Amino acid sequence: MKFPPGIRLWILIAALVLVAGGTIGALFSAWRRVQLLQSNLTSSQIESFQLASEIRRDLLTLNNSLLNYALVRDSQQWADFDKTSRDLDRWMDDHDPSLKPPPVLTTGIERKVFKELNNAYADYLSSARAVHTNGMPALVTAGQIAQLDPFNTQAQRMHDLVRVLSDAHRSAETEFLAKTTASLASLEHMLIASIVLLLVLVATLGRVIYRDMIAPLRTKLVHSQSLLESQEKLATLGTLAAGIAHEIRNPLTSLKARLYTLEKHLQVVPAARKDTEIISSEISRLEHIVQGVLSFARPAEPKLETIAADALLQEIQGLMSPNFESRSVQLVVQSSPELSVRADSGHLKQVLINLARNAAEAIDGSGTVTLRARATRAQRGGQETEAVIFEVSDTGKGIPPEVEKRLFDPFFSTKETGTGLGLPISARLVQKQGGTLQYQTRPGHGTTFGVVLPRVINDIAGNAKSSASV
Repeated sequence: MKFPPGIRLWILIAALVLVAGGTIGALFSAWRRVQLLQSNLTSSQIESFQLASEIRRDLLTLNNSLLNYALVRDSQQWADFDKTSRDLDRWMDDHDPSLKPPPVLTTGIERKVFKELNNAYADYLSSARAVHTNGMPALVTAGQIAQLDPFNTQAQRMHDLVRVLSDAHRSAETEFLAKTTASLASLEHMLIASIVLLLVLVATLGRVIYRDMIAPLRTKLVHSQSLLESQEKLATLGTLAAGIAHEIRNPLTSLKARLYTLEKHLQVVPAARKDTEIISSEISRLEHIVQGVLSFARPAEPKLETIAADALLQEIQGLMSPNFESRSVQLVVQSSPELSVRADSGHLKQVLINLARNAAEAIDGSGTVTLRARATRAQRGGQETEAVIFEVSDTGKGIPPEVEKRLFDPFFSTKETGTGLGLPISARLVQKQGGTLQYQTRPGHGTTFGVVLPRVINDIAGNAKSSASV
């Protein structure tokens, strides 16, 4: 289904608005994602990546302190160990997600490993206190070294868990960076797609505006300028032709009267009588040309009446069929009984007869001339209205391009005896009745002329009602 240009333009504008809204929505969504990433990338998030390093450093300090105490049994060494261990215990409790939400650690595996590490630290401290209370002397012996085995086991356990936590940190960092990269890539793709789509829509909008608004206006402007120039030329030519025709008409009348008198005196001379017949024929031809010039320059005002299209075409067929049959041309009428127009019957009949005669003359040998009337819509007064188009189609050879350029020029004819006023007069008569004369031709495929006139709606029904009431 093809929509009118105005509706297509509004549909395109609506699509452009929707795409622009979608683009703004996508940009807002991307902006929210970036904001979320920024909020996630805080000092606490960075701190969570460093928990394993903090615990590893403190454990190394605690291990050294307990080792020194076991070797020398110095109370100050134990006091240092006790203070550092308590600080680390509070620090781990502060970062334990099960004790103090919201958790600093973001992934489930981090929180799980940290909880196990916090539980293992309690065992670590218990082993350390056992070393403090076992009463062993401060001598470096095998037994004294063996007393560190449980502690070393717990220390190794802590070390392993710290390594697992470090691995969890690295996984979390990798996942975080992957999400960040994916979000930025998604944002980039949305921006590129939105920009490309907007450019395509803007280009399409520009093309539609040019095709449906600017180009038709430009064509109409060129056509209007050409029509105005043509009308000015025709008006000047019409005035000049009318004056010349009027001046020629009077001498022709005198010549005809004198020729009538001369014929009476020369009836007894056969050769002279033949000359007078030729002179009379040429005078009649001049009168026909003069009448055509006057009809072109000053066409009579039409007397508008309601005309049934089918009846008019049937009448023309009855008048012209005998002449067409002598040319081996068939005149066909395609009936359309429901169509009526408001026009001058005589003028319209003159135009259609002229078009039908031209169509028959355009056929070499046998062929067909078709008369039809059909409903259509035409521009009138700046708006579309109901109309009827009378078409005269032939199966001839079409109109050559060089002839088509001068088709409606006055006094241009391809016939040896033609005056070149048939089509210009027909166009003027149709224009006087508020219609237009148009044509379509294709070399080698024939020509179709069309007379477009305003349609009378339901006129036949109205006449029927009036007759019934009478």
